[in-house]
Amino acid sequence: MERAGVKELLTDEMKSAFRRYPTGVAVISAAGPDGPVGLTASSVASVSVAPPALSFSVMSTPTANAILAASSVVVHLLGAKHVGLAHEFSHPAGSRFTPEQGWETLPSGEPVLPDAAAALRAAPLHLLPVGDSTVVVASVLEVFHGPDDGSLIYHRRKFVTEGIL
Repeated sequence: MERAGVKELLTDEMKSAFRRYPTGVAVISAAGPDGPVGLTASSVASVSVAPPALSFSVMSTPTANAILAASSVVVHLLGAKHVGLAHEFSHPAGSRFTPEQGWETLPSGEPVLPDAAAALRAAPLHLLPVGDSTVVVASVLEVFHGPDDGSLIYHRRKFVTEGIL
């Protein structure tokens, strides 16, 4: 019984540690079997520049499972003006892919947000299950640059923009 308590304590301590660590905010989108799917992620990282590759992780949800099943995804690195979008895509009942959000569709079928700071179309190379999450390493196929409108980060369980920390 004590062992389970130690694991819970370690889990809580890890969550607390990472709440203190600011990260960038991204929305990951894909063309799902029933239409576009997307979610907010703060786990995006550059893995390699030659060849270009990135990584992210997702927890097991219906949206994440559709993204994991897709042959390609678009990782949108968000800027300061996307606070509302980040909130919407972070909740299961959030509004997604509305006309007001400005989504378009790439010739390859994925939804893309042209005004993201950057959008990287990528194809999964490796899926690594870890606990209740899956780490994805993906090869970058295309990069689209949008306007630079400042930073959006996730820190202490809040989306914040430059100068607020």
